[in-house]
Amino acid sequence: MFEPASTPPSMETEGDLWFGFRGDELLVRFSGEDAEIPTAGILASRNIEPLHRQYLGSLNGKHCFAVGLEDTMLVPEGMVLKNLRRLYGALDDELFWIGGRGFQLINWDRTTQFCGRCGHRTENSKSERAKVCPACELRNYPRISPAVIVAVTRDDRILLARAFRFPVKLYSVIAGFVEPGETLEQCIRREIREEVNVEVRDIRYFGSQPWPFPHSLMIAFTAEYAGGKIRIDNREIMDAGWFGAQELPSIPDKVSIARRLIDWFVQKHT
Repeated sequence: MFEPASTPPSMETEGDLWFGFRGDELLVRFSGEDAEIPTAGILASRNIEPLHRQYLGSLNGKHCFAVGLEDTMLVPEGMVLKNLRRLYGALDDELFWIGGRGFQLINWDRTTQFCGRCGHRTENSKSERAKVCPACELRNYPRISPAVIVAVTRDDRILLARAFRFPVKLYSVIAGFVEPGETLEQCIRREIREEVNVEVRDIRYFGSQPWPFPHSLMIAFTAEYAGGKIRIDNREIMDAGWFGAQELPSIPDKVSIARRLIDWFVQKHT
């Protein structure tokens, strides 16, 4: 079981797990089709030194660190760099989500080396997960961007849309980032109205999921159609429609809460 923490252990060992990131790719080694996280000892033996380091917590007694790797680092023999999202299913689920935590924190570490107010080099806080400016005392915490994601249903159909940024033929439920001063419910109504010209009612909480691409918190809801004819915005959305449980287009894979929402709809109508 993973136990998150921000205060690193007093002693590090060669058996600690190092989630090493070069850009948005994670350094792993494969045993057959299964990906493994290398230990500190293995990476040290390959003369790999981290540029940045953030303690994540412990997994079954092993300490876990997110480490930033040099852009010029040569990939050691027997290891590969893979985009974290593409490792879903190859990595153990718990390791995948620890990696997601590490990806967010190492990106935050990289981008907060200097104070945004006075430009002084920052330091890690000794008491909490924060960067502190020793000159002006500004504190910087890891960034989390809340976003809503909504399964809108109309009788026995679900509203699915295809965004310009999606892979070819992929459709999903409507999602969008919360703006300053908005409630989650206001964001839901605004996003759906802006993107597909539909009104909704009976908004209900479904669940949430950290989404480390790069630092979102997805807050999922269900809602019922209340009016309007689909009219796409042609800026973010290129197509949208109502789909029955037996006629779904290509949909997101099981790593995402978007898929959980669609699966919920399918189970309800089959």
